[in-house]
Amino acid sequence: MDWIELLKAIVLGIVEGVTEWLPVSSTGHMILVDEFLKLNVSDEFKEMFEVVIQLGAIMAVVVLYFPKLWPFGRKNNEHPLKDTGFGAYVKTDIWQMWFKVIVACIPAAVVGLALDDWINAHLYNAWTVAIALIVFGVAFIVIERWNKTKTPKINSISEMTYKTALIIGAFQLLAAIFPGTSRSGATIVGALLIGVSRVCAAEFTFYLAVPVMFGASLLKLVKFGGTFTTPEIVILVSAMVTAFVVSVFVIKFLMDYIKKHDFTVFGWYRIVLGALVILYFACIGA
Repeated sequence: MDWIELLKAIVLGIVEGVTEWLPVSSTGHMILVDEFLKLNVSDEFKEMFEVVIQLGAIMAVVVLYFPKLWPFGRKNNEHPLKDTGFGAYVKTDIWQMWFKVIVACIPAAVVGLALDDWINAHLYNAWTVAIALIVFGVAFIVIERWNKTKTPKINSISEMTYKTALIIGAFQLLAAIFPGTSRSGATIVGALLIGVSRVCAAEFTFYLAVPVMFGASLLKLVKFGGTFTTPEIVILVSAMVTAFVVSVFVIKFLMDYIKKHDFTVFGWYRIVLGALVILYFACIGA
């Protein structure tokens, strides 16, 4: 095992863990970092790696929010299906949350399955990422200024309707099509526009990531096949574990941050980064 490759995997895991949850686009950053920190692997493995590494970040959500995600259990079950028997162990409020998540996943799932190969071939490049970073950076700043005087109409996931979930899912579709948009960024922008509070929007985005990324990772693993070399396994697992550990801290930071601040700073970050990317690739003639 080449220790340099292992170190690269750890660095990529850190990048994934930080950018998966902040609305700055993890996929976009992974594409950009690859320009300077290339793994010595096959193109097929790299394509799979850039998606499956996100499972580590997703597991951080599962661990941190498990009581809010697991729909069974008698303890703290404020909305049981029935008062006795098996129904007493069914948490109806969590099931309703999952149904809303599934509804929100439909747009991206349909388009992702249909256009996955085309998107990889035509849109996974630094220019697309740069443009998406800037466009959604401007969107964050404009929407936050517009939203500053607004009072959120929806402050918890239980208050969300299935129509609201579907609209948020439609915004997530933008991230599925255009790398650099940011899945969390797109869903949060969509949620803010329809009156969802920042905290609720961020939490729903976390939950939405679980089936989306499990599904996307499964799709990539199936396409890659079941044959891995030992170095490939070490690289993938190291990156995923790193992404998990970093994600735990980043999620906690973000939830504390948005209780006191808006997303404007992330908008400016996206604009500056996008401009630097365009300048860099224009200079090297890519």
